Amino acid sequence: MTAADQRPGAAMPPADGMRPGGPTPGGPTSGGPMPGGGRPPRRWLKAVVVFLLITIPAGYLVISALQSRNGGEDKAEAASAKGLSAGYPTRVQRRIYDVPVPPYSKKVAFYETNSWKVSSLYVQFVTSRDGLDSFLTKLGTRRSALDKGEVPITKAQAQRVGWQVGAPGHDWAGMVIKQQDPQPKLRITVKFDNPAHPKVYVVSTVTP
Repeated sequence: MTAADQRPGAAMPPADGMRPGGPTPGGPTSGGPMPGGGRPPRRWLKAVVVFLLITIPAGYLVISALQSRNGGEDKAEAASAKGLSAGYPTRVQRRIYDVPVPPYSKKVAFYETNSWKVSSLYVQFVTSRDGLDSFLTKLGTRRSALDKGEVPITKAQAQRVGWQVGAPGHDWAGMVIKQQDPQPKLRITVKFDNPAHPKVYVVSTVTP
């Protein structure tokens, strides 16, 4: 006879290790880890990921737009006129149309138009006193040859690229350089509102 048989009323432990009336401490409960050791998905984590995926690209777009706008403001005057492209004409264009834009010029822009009858290059730039003198010297002329108050660029030419040359309240001067065909004919207008940094407008026309 065993010890259990000698103690009436002593309860034998369940064979499966479960306590009567409830689970064993540390055992699985409702809401606990999923079978296999995994955890139930967290909705708040998904929401955060979705939020970041939406807002981060949008933030980059805003920053890019601001940078483009700020960079564009520096070139607004140079390229706001219809047709004008900001930057120097190519070396070939400068040679063909005889427009030696001075180095270190600012707000440089140009526009070329071609037809079987005539081709023209429109150029604008802001330079220094020395830059203007160098530009005119390369064309075989000088600053004293500019006629004060003269605006040789025609109204139709100015309208083509949106120039406001000849507008009242400004200090204008200009000249026309005529050369034998097929050499270009240049109409030059200079705005001397800031004598240290004159703004030059040129329309060079070539007739094949």
